[in-house]
Amino acid sequence: MNETMVTVVGNVATKPVFRETANGPVVRFRLAVTSRFFDRAAQGWKDGHTNFFTVWAWRSLAANVASSVSVGEPLLVRGRLKVRSEERGGQSWTSADIEAYAVGHDLARGTSAFRRTSRASAEPLMERQGSPERGESTAQLSADEPQFELPAPVAVREPEPAT
Repeated sequence: MNETMVTVVGNVATKPVFRETANGPVVRFRLAVTSRFFDRAAQGWKDGHTNFFTVWAWRSLAANVASSVSVGEPLLVRGRLKVRSEERGGQSWTSADIEAYAVGHDLARGTSAFRRTSRASAEPLMERQGSPERGESTAQLSADEPQFELPAPVAVREPEPAT
């Protein structure tokens, strides 16, 4: 089956909306992708046309996106492109959707901290983490997440002086 796979780099334009459905968890958000070009006359970079994509993520990816992604953050999204045309209220609409297989922060524009989630836990990650709005810490670890210790420092031996 021929599918159109795309990788897009852009900014989160809308708050991710998380829903539990009969087919499992799903999250949806809009991603703004703006081309940039160098304008020689102005000797500077300019923004070009902005494309908006509706990104859909399912199952564990949905829970992880919902707890990790906020409006304005730069992301890379890899997935299957679907262009849909439909008629609503007498007007025809065309939308470009991406069914995401992978979503990550664009580390060329900032930093991120990765936390592995447990597959055994049926509880969504976003319910395990605290909420800053309620004054809770978002850095809490649940009991099923491993605690790692840093390795002991390696002793460096000074070279003996030549006699």
